[in-house]
Amino acid sequence: MTIFDEAIKLAVNAHSGMTRKTDRTPYILHPMQVACIASTISDDVDMLTAAVLHDAVEGSSVSVDEIAAKFGDRVAELVDAETEDKQDGRPPEETWKERKVAALQRLKETEDLQVKILWLADRMSNLQSIHLALQKEGDKAWGYFHQKDPKEHFWYYRTVADLLKDDLGDTTAWREFDALISRMFEGSV
Repeated sequence: MTIFDEAIKLAVNAHSGMTRKTDRTPYILHPMQVACIASTISDDVDMLTAAVLHDAVEGSSVSVDEIAAKFGDRVAELVDAETEDKQDGRPPEETWKERKVAALQRLKETEDLQVKILWLADRMSNLQSIHLALQKEGDKAWGYFHQKDPKEHFWYYRTVADLLKDDLGDTTAWREFDALISRMFEGSV
């Protein structure tokens, strides 16, 4: 079995019983979608393995050290680059902007193309999920999130796209991401 296969098994177990905020689909579909989007840009096995595991540390009891022990330091490094400091003890609604600013700073400082691909794939999957929820439920869908102001989401996703443009702007995934940001937010924020 490859490390990618093992990562799928671990991710399925880590996210067992969890659902997405917006549509209550099994959570595992998100990391699998992230891996699919990332695979349109790169076939790097460590990066695709990290794509499947990218939310395991944030959303379950799996640690970065466990990922390093099972999948190697590179996969753990990539997962860690995608792991947001949730600032336990403070309400997530209160820390949303602070967490996003810190995460964007990390993205801005990285020169690692595989990290940038993971960022794009994860944010594309998230934005697609938000878009579907908005189509189904209208503005009521913003209520699913810690940050309820669409202007803040626009700022965040536009900043991600801008930070990734130089390295990934020629990819279909980036162009689709950019177009979705425009489609979702143009004229409404």
